Amino acid sequence: MDKVLGLVGRILYSVPFVLFGLGHLMNADQMGGMVPAYIPGGVVWVYLTGVCMILAAVAIITGIQARLACFGLVLMLFIFILTIHLPGMMNPQMKMMAMMALFKDTGLMGGALVIASISKK
Repeated sequence: MDKVLGLVGRILYSVPFVLFGLGHLMNADQMGGMVPAYIPGGVVWVYLTGVCMILAAVAIITGIQARLACFGLVLMLFIFILTIHLPGMMNPQMKMMAMMALFKDTGLMGGALVIASISKK
């Protein structure tokens, strides 16, 4: 039963990353404006993070390199918090959305650390 719960939990955790990743790939041009101007590459980062999210989700579901994938997600989400969400909170029109995204990414980081802690590799 624990194996089934673990698999269902990993799948439920991974589904948003698949959807976020697909969203990045399908809407890269619109999302490119979210990349801070001081970071070169613009839309390239949107595509790269989209692919990374999908690959991490697959790794977590299959259990192949899940621990490494989780640590990669933690790093990526932390970078999102520092470069997108915190600066977004300085804009009064974006403050509420930025705060919700910050809390979402913080929770996802916590979930990734829990999965990493129980993953064998």
